[in-house]
Amino acid sequence: MTPVGYLETGILYCDDNLDRLTKLPAGCIDLIYLDPPFFSERYYEVIWGDEAEVRSFEDRWAGDIHGYVDWMRQRVIEMHRVLKPTGSLYLHCDWHAGHYLKIMLDGVFGRENFVNEVVWHYRKWPSGKFTFQRNHDTLFFYSRTPSRERTFNQLYMDRAPSTLKRFGQAKIFSGHDAAGRRVPSRVSAEKSGGVRLDDVWAIGRVPPVKQLYPTQKPDALLDRIITASSNKGDIVLDPFCGCGTTVKVAEELQRQWIGIDISPTAIGVMKRRIEQVGGVPKIVGLPMTETELRELKPFAFQNWVLQQVDGTSSERLSGDMGIDGLSFMYHEPIQIKRSEHVGRNVVDNFETAVKRSGNDRGYIVAFSFTKGAYREAARAKEAGEANIVLITVSELLHATEAITRPGMPMTPKRGRGPTPDLMRLLSSLQRDIRDRPLPRARPAKARPSADTLFKSEQSSEPLGVDDDES
Repeated sequence: MTPVGYLETGILYCDDNLDRLTKLPAGCIDLIYLDPPFFSERYYEVIWGDEAEVRSFEDRWAGDIHGYVDWMRQRVIEMHRVLKPTGSLYLHCDWHAGHYLKIMLDGVFGRENFVNEVVWHYRKWPSGKFTFQRNHDTLFFYSRTPSRERTFNQLYMDRAPSTLKRFGQAKIFSGHDAAGRRVPSRVSAEKSGGVRLDDVWAIGRVPPVKQLYPTQKPDALLDRIITASSNKGDIVLDPFCGCGTTVKVAEELQRQWIGIDISPTAIGVMKRRIEQVGGVPKIVGLPMTETELRELKPFAFQNWVLQQVDGTSSERLSGDMGIDGLSFMYHEPIQIKRSEHVGRNVVDNFETAVKRSGNDRGYIVAFSFTKGAYREAARAKEAGEANIVLITVSELLHATEAITRPGMPMTPKRGRGPTPDLMRLLSSLQRDIRDRPLPRARPAKARPSADTLFKSEQSSEPLGVDDDES
C-alpha cells in the first residue's frame, strides 16, 4: 500500500496520544476506532501471547467521572480535527461511563452527526447475584459531516429461517455472518433484497481461550467496523492501540493505518502481531537512551529489558524468589533492577534463587553495580556455586543494537525473526580475559620478512611473501 504523500502510515507511536494527535495534520484520517481505558477503577493482571508472560496495567482514575470525561474530551477534540469530511469515529465503552461519553461526543461532533449506538453482545462467566448479567459493550458511531457524505459500505445479515424456507437458499446475504466472519454471497445484495445489518452485534459469544489481555476485542468486531466505514487504501487510526487488533485487521484488509499507545510493552506486542500477518511496522518513540529508560515505571522497565532479549516474564509477580524472567533460548533466570549501584547483597540473594531454580547461571540487569557486586559474582563463579552475569543497561542497549542491525545473519528481510539468545552473547562479553580463547599465532613462515617489508615501501606492488615462501 502506498501511503498518502503528506502522512506516514504503517507506523506505531509509543507516545501520549494527545501529544501525538496534535502533530497530525487536519483532515487526514478516514476512520478512527478507540477503545480507551474504561472508568472501572480496576487493576488487571494480564497474559500476553502464548508464553504466559504476565503483564499488568492500571485501569483506574484519580478524581471523579468528570475528570475522566474531561481527559477524554481533550483527545476527542483532536480526533474530530484529524478526521476527513467523509470520515467516521467509533468510540468503544461500557456502562461505567457510556452515558457521560455520549453527551461529550454530542458536544464535540454535534448531535446531528450521531449515527448509531451499536450494542456489542457477548457471553461471559456469570458474576454478581443481585443484578442482571452485564453482557454488552457500547459503540458510539459518529460521522465528521452529514451522513450522505461519509464513507459507508452496507453490510447484511442472514435472512430469517422462514424467509429462507419460502424463497430458497439462493437468497443468502452478502456481508458478515452472525459471528462476524466475512462470507461470500451467492447472489448480490440488491438481487436478494438482503436484510441490512442491525445495531445489535453478537460477535464473540464465548470469549476466546487465549487473549493478550482481558479487554482484548475479537478480530471479527474490528473487521466489521473497518469494512463498513472504510475502503481499501483508506487510513485507519487507533489512538489507544492496546495489543493492536485494529492495526492488525487493517493490515489484513489492505488499509493504511496508524497506531498510538503509551506503553512500550504494548508497542512490542503490536509489532510482533503485525509482522505475523506480513506487515513491516515502523516504530517511533520507544525508549532508546538510558535517560529515557530511567523514566519508565518499574514494571514497564522490566518489560523493556525482557523484550530486548526475547525473554519471558516470570509467571508470578510475587514470591518469584527474585526471578523476574527467563532468557529466550536457555531459560536461565533474569533479575531486573531499575536502579544504580546494585550491591553485593543483591548478587548473594540472587545466587541462592538461581540454585533453587535448578540452574547454574543467571543474569542481573541494572544501570550500574558496585565493586562488591562484581567481587561477589567472581567469588561465586570461582567457587563453582553459580555464574551470576552482571549486565548494565548501557551494555544491553549496545548489544541489542548490534544484534538487530539490518543485514545480520538471523534477521530476515521482512520483519524480525528469532534472535540469538542475547543473554548468552552478553555473558561472553563478561568473561574474564583468561577464559577467552586467544587467537592462533601465525606460523613463522607466513610472516613477511624484513626485506619484503622494505621492498613494499619502495614500490606500488601489494605486500606479498618472499619467493621462497609458499
